[in-house]
Amino acid sequence: MNPIVDIQNITRSFGAKTALSNVTLQQEKGTVLGLVGENGSGKTTLIKHILGLFKPDQGTVRVFGMDPVADPVSVLSQIGYLSEEDILPTWMRVDQLQRYMQGFYPTWDQAYADQLVKEFGLDRYSKLQGLSKGQRARVGLMAALAYRPELLLLDEPSSGLDPIVRRDILGAIVRTIADEGRTVLFSSHLLGEVDRVADRIAMIKNGEIIFCENLDDLKETHLALTVVCSQPRPVPPRFKGAVGAEGSGKEWSVVFKGTVAEAETSVAEIDASIAEQRWANLDEIFVAYSRPTGGSD
Repeated sequence: MNPIVDIQNITRSFGAKTALSNVTLQQEKGTVLGLVGENGSGKTTLIKHILGLFKPDQGTVRVFGMDPVADPVSVLSQIGYLSEEDILPTWMRVDQLQRYMQGFYPTWDQAYADQLVKEFGLDRYSKLQGLSKGQRARVGLMAALAYRPELLLLDEPSSGLDPIVRRDILGAIVRTIADEGRTVLFSSHLLGEVDRVADRIAMIKNGEIIFCENLDDLKETHLALTVVCSQPRPVPPRFKGAVGAEGSGKEWSVVFKGTVAEAETSVAEIDASIAEQRWANLDEIFVAYSRPTGGSD
């Protein structure tokens, strides 16, 4: 099966700054990919390449087998997009926005749009400029979902919103995934949201993909260790398999990639022992790769 999104070795620079560096990423139909990374890591730039808003300096981007820059109408007609940016025409009422969107998308499902308006507690005759940020976010999600796109791109959709609005947005996304098996690329710095909806996760750092793995496999291959060294150390211990470490003196909290047996062997090689061990959670894995201090000597 051909991937819905197929990005091969793309590089993109803005002046002297390299925003993406040799990025390769694929997403299969019916999967939910969580894209995580710190602010400025390249998440939005990558998504804008998928939308055809940017053209890579090198490499190729194919969405539904097409180049989104060369064939934007065919590609964008199959993509639902929601970002933290407020890009809706605020002079419109909700019902006017629905009619406007319907003119662009033959697959627009008005009954589904009305259902979402009701679920989100929106007044279809309200002007968007009079709505709160959270209400406009709900309107944006309604507009992105109502024509039942093959691919849903969500770029920090709940950033800056209160917990109730985030719950509504996430709940609607979860229902869409469960009921229709849509393909979703979900970018967020809120790892709890990603953990809830994604079945694969990709991490981008300084414009490079650090890993792209099945979420369950990622959790089952990373251990959270409490490592006790025989002598105090002024800097974190470095040993094979260690991704990141925090602490001081003799005791350090280490995220380790590998098996328990491999961890025991690696720790013993630096004259230390493991006091506690458990599977690392997504937050710990993310922080370890964001600010690595481990590695082999």
